Amino acid sequence: MNRRTLLGLAAGAFALPARAQTLDRPVRIVVPFAPGGTSDILARLLAPTLTQSFGHNVVVENRTGAGGNIGADLVAKSAPDGHTLLLIDVSTLATAPSLYARLPFDLKRDLAPVTMLIYAPYILAVHPSVPARNAAELVAYAKANPQRVNIGHAGIGVGNHLTGLLVAQHWGADLTQVPYRGGAAALTAVAAGEAQMIINGATATAPFCKQGTLRAIAVTGPARLADFPDVPTFAELGWPAAQSGTWQGVLAQGATPPAMVNRLATDIRAAMAVPATAERITALGAVNKAEGPDSFRTWLDAEIEVWAGVVRANNIRLD
Repeated sequence: MNRRTLLGLAAGAFALPARAQTLDRPVRIVVPFAPGGTSDILARLLAPTLTQSFGHNVVVENRTGAGGNIGADLVAKSAPDGHTLLLIDVSTLATAPSLYARLPFDLKRDLAPVTMLIYAPYILAVHPSVPARNAAELVAYAKANPQRVNIGHAGIGVGNHLTGLLVAQHWGADLTQVPYRGGAAALTAVAAGEAQMIINGATATAPFCKQGTLRAIAVTGPARLADFPDVPTFAELGWPAAQSGTWQGVLAQGATPPAMVNRLATDIRAAMAVPATAERITALGAVNKAEGPDSFRTWLDAEIEVWAGVVRANNIRLD
């Protein structure tokens, strides 16, 4: 091998990281839930800024079904080049390995955490027809009407479904769990009186409560929400799953080069910090949790174990 060949190989080796970070065509953000939910709201909020950062159009694509797994599988089987991303409630994604015996993808192998985005607490809300204006009255009503209180949720096995199971057990109430195709569909159903109760992310649920279409009874998270100062937290009430909520994050195909993952994480975190975006996130009742890939992976691994325990305790399987 001559000197020119060796120099050429060396130059190629040093050029690899740069090529690995290049976005040369439109980027697709796959949201595995219907339009109008927290993931969809966040994806469409970030898309314009990311279009500028990436230098190419960012397109939001909704691929619904199987509690988010259809969209996740699409990204898991995409090219590992950073052009197809998954924006999802990652606490819901974390339940998949314990819920499904035969997932079409391996969460730890086929999806690479890029960055966490936000944490938004859940709001437990009821339709105005429910004769309960506070937590104590709701618990009493639910216990006095077994199987007559329908609680809508975003799909079997997702985070708000499991939180609802834990709350019902704690109350000693027999609620009828009603799955919908995503949080937006569940919200619409409860607002229409098709179901009487919902536990759902504050980002999507708060507007319904402000309009009076739903009545907020309690919230998860470390503190009361500024827009609902009279609504107590689960922790204040002594309810379980007090810190549950919707944790939104972005993942890429599992074999995406680390240089590309880091580039995506940097650009997305910068988009989250744009003042108009940051203000909008705060107004939606969410907290910016954007962070690097390593801390996101550590969080996700721990979350998988936490929800596996809940799934086992409730004997939930989806095969």
